Amino acid sequence: SIAIARYPANCTKSEYRGPILLNDGGPGGSGVDYVVEVGASIATIIGKQFDIVGFDPRGAYHSTPTVSFFRTAAERALGMPATSDIVFPALNQTADAVAQQWVRAQILGQLAVNRNDGNYIQHITTDNTARDMLRITEAFGFEKVQYWGVSYGSVLGSTFAAMFPDKVGRVVVDGVMPMDTWYSANLTREAANTDKTLQTFFDGCAAAGPEACAFSAPSSIEVAAKLDALFAAIEIQPVPVITPVSYGVVDYTFLRNSVFHALYSPYDSFIALAQGLVDLAMGNATTLYTAEEVPPFECDCNSTTPFHENGYEALVAISCGDMAIESDTVSQLQAYYASIQAISSIADLYGNWRVVCSHHFRSFLASCELTYLQGPFGALNTSFPLLVIGNTADPVTPIAGAKSTVDAFPGSALLTIDAPGHTSLGAPSTCFYGYLRQYFQNGTLPPQSTVCQPDDVLFPPPANAITEGVAPRRLDAWEAELIEASHAIGKATHRAMARRLSLAV
Repeated sequence: SIAIARYPANCTKSEYRGPILLNDGGPGGSGVDYVVEVGASIATIIGKQFDIVGFDPRGAYHSTPTVSFFRTAAERALGMPATSDIVFPALNQTADAVAQQWVRAQILGQLAVNRNDGNYIQHITTDNTARDMLRITEAFGFEKVQYWGVSYGSVLGSTFAAMFPDKVGRVVVDGVMPMDTWYSANLTREAANTDKTLQTFFDGCAAAGPEACAFSAPSSIEVAAKLDALFAAIEIQPVPVITPVSYGVVDYTFLRNSVFHALYSPYDSFIALAQGLVDLAMGNATTLYTAEEVPPFECDCNSTTPFHENGYEALVAISCGDMAIESDTVSQLQAYYASIQAISSIADLYGNWRVVCSHHFRSFLASCELTYLQGPFGALNTSFPLLVIGNTADPVTPIAGAKSTVDAFPGSALLTIDAPGHTSLGAPSTCFYGYLRQYFQNGTLPPQSTVCQPDDVLFPPPANAITEGVAPRRLDAWEAELIEASHAIGKATHRAMARRLSLAV
């Protein structure tokens, strides 16, 4: 069964326009939890005539059966540490980092086989989830799907449009990973813009000055040099941290992950990142540590409730189940990692995606047909054009993916957000939300070459700063409501991504 949550439409029967399905990425994120948190804000932006519907994909969270490689919470806590510095280490931190990750992947892959009691893991795939989307829509009494998917959700949306081109009502794919990239298991090119996103931190911090950016220096080159020096120092001497909640170590991998995670939602994260870097340079790692802190494990030993905590397992099941079978050896993975280092300075983190699926569990499932979606990766004749969204400096889904998706679905429209951050939710823009509303309300596509600007700046001046010659523009009631809703969605998405990236799910 597929779990769904609905923020109901608030209109008359004649005004009702049906459900809009959401997917906020992952893969394996909980659409149910997402709608519970931000359904009202999304309805404010898109319109009250729609039901805002979130669903948990097959195997994830509240949907059943739930995929889990572990029998109990205690077993999971021991076998799957929740912190990203352990699950996604910097592959260049130690000589055996790749080998250690490979070993972990083999264990998890074999557990996936051993614990597949219901013989269902092989059915937890994106193409099957696309079929589920159609069934959900039909259950609401509608024939064509209305959908907004971000990040991995763009793969799901594109997959649906390719499989059911005549069932496209309104489909928005946002922060786009091309289908051929996802299903080929080669995500290398998705790191192409990560350094560009990081450069916006250097440029913005230097331009803002020390009053707005604590890590500032006279030039962006000097800001970058300060960060490089901090990486070098922490690699030699990690910093222990004890908080009222937990304790741990901020080391090279932890710092790399902290910087990388901030690139997803820079308008929410860069100010705090800058302060954390300053504190760390002075020997205090608490600011950075608490931003990624995972509560200590607690086990209810008397509970009779079945164990269903499965954020990471759902991610592995969907990712590895979708992709071409890869059974890399350690030496092959080391060669792969060496080949991608020239693409991005964070290749040491991004290379983990290939390692995760090096034990391809599907090849060990006797009843599995060993199939995965191999095309078509587009459609010439969707019943309505797609709206495709891309940021100019997205750290993990470069705008090239959005452009290639427009080519794969002729007639689709590309809307560019001139900002850093992952998907439109990483760079709130009332300009974008206006076009989004028009698309869902009346099918209006943005004009060709439309570019929206973000509402905020990366490092706003202090509240008491005086900006000479610039009078603040007065917002009308609708603009104010829209900005409030967009910020609520952005912050909720940032929290969800932080949980997902740290695997504290």
